[in-house]
Amino acid sequence: MIDAKILVVDDNKSVLSALEILLQFEYKSVQTLFNPNQISSFPKLEEIDIVLLDMNFSAGVNTGNEGLFWLNEIKKKSPNTSVILMTAYGAVDLAVSALKQGAADFILKPWNNERLMATVKSAYELRKSKQEIRKLKKKESNLKQVINEGKNAIIGNSKALTSVLTLVKKVAKTDVNVLITGENGTGKELIAREVHRLSARKDEVFIGVDMGSIAENLFESELFGHLKGSFTDAKEDRVGKFEAAHQGSLFLDEMGNLSLQMQAKLLSAIQNKSIVRVGSNKQIAVDIRLICATNCNLEQMVTDGLFREDLLYRINTIHIEVPPLREREGDILILADFFLKQFAGKYDKPGLRTNHAAQEKLLDYQWPGNIRELQHTMERAVILSEGDVLKPSDFLIHPKPLHEMGSSAVTLDDMEQQMIAKALEQNDGNYSAAAEQLGISRQTLYNKLKKKQS
Repeated sequence: MIDAKILVVDDNKSVLSALEILLQFEYKSVQTLFNPNQISSFPKLEEIDIVLLDMNFSAGVNTGNEGLFWLNEIKKKSPNTSVILMTAYGAVDLAVSALKQGAADFILKPWNNERLMATVKSAYELRKSKQEIRKLKKKESNLKQVINEGKNAIIGNSKALTSVLTLVKKVAKTDVNVLITGENGTGKELIAREVHRLSARKDEVFIGVDMGSIAENLFESELFGHLKGSFTDAKEDRVGKFEAAHQGSLFLDEMGNLSLQMQAKLLSAIQNKSIVRVGSNKQIAVDIRLICATNCNLEQMVTDGLFREDLLYRINTIHIEVPPLREREGDILILADFFLKQFAGKYDKPGLRTNHAAQEKLLDYQWPGNIRELQHTMERAVILSEGDVLKPSDFLIHPKPLHEMGSSAVTLDDMEQQMIAKALEQNDGNYSAAAEQLGISRQTLYNKLKKKQS
């Protein structure tokens, strides 16, 4: 027996009795109404799966308008209920009108029992399909919310940060491609997420990809997907990042690490607004908001022949430069306090605070690793703290005033390589641990070391 609730509405009691007898052996619940005016007050109408509704109730009237009226009333109260209209006066235009207004089907009296049962079953399957679609859409919406939530905490009120956020608000309203540049650890991904959050695509997914971690032989598979059997390890069809981000935003980080061959493949997908899965010849259209990021000087790389000029033009419609932490006056202590509270809660050390001398030490430091370095510094201090107050000695940094460094004493690359060397030393040469400490992928660490050797 099918677990469904059916309501029959007809002013002919013989029809009600006949349909009740016919349907009760197949369906769990069959109820009847003699007066259509009772539809408006029918209890829990939204729980009814199928309504069999007569189209004419007044004597001498056969226009079907009464049935269409009550069809609309049912749809107002229970839009997902399947309604089958019944009439002894069949006409093509009447059937078309009924279907246009939301009826699931149309039955002529007198009916054929087998055909009527088949019609009711089809209407029930339609109802179930709609329910499944609603569940899937709700699940998808919840999943997108979980993916996107809690990752847009941009902390600070400095003039440099405010200027960037003002530009972000202007850019987010459009659908142009955005290039975000800045030193390592400045929060480029947070800015990308903010662009997405303020855009018309905010309810769709935000997909982030670390381009520096993708091996060249897997580049097309990762970004464009593949078909089962297209290569040795392709054991099933796979959707690439471009398809996964359809109607949402695609964030491509570490753009400066792409080889010229990978750049060419990426340019083709961006220009054509479509991709082809590995092992397929079928073009798949993709609608994405493209946001790219790098800590490299792409213009210099173009001059050096390391980056395609046409690709730079494609991704660089709007350029957002994220300021380093040392230029965000006033934000260092705000961020430090934010991370302190976060990690004090995580490691069950409530009431922890920093004293004035420790704050001065944090302000004197130049933070070559920017916000990421500050975050790791605060976490380490909280973990190792023994009292309720963090002192200068709890922070394993060595401030060096900028005027002592000289304007050309050290380059950004030099500072980066020093940080890498120090991380490797602290982790006994363990590349994975060093990469985790630096907040980058193992592949990105390899790429930076390779860049140094070349």
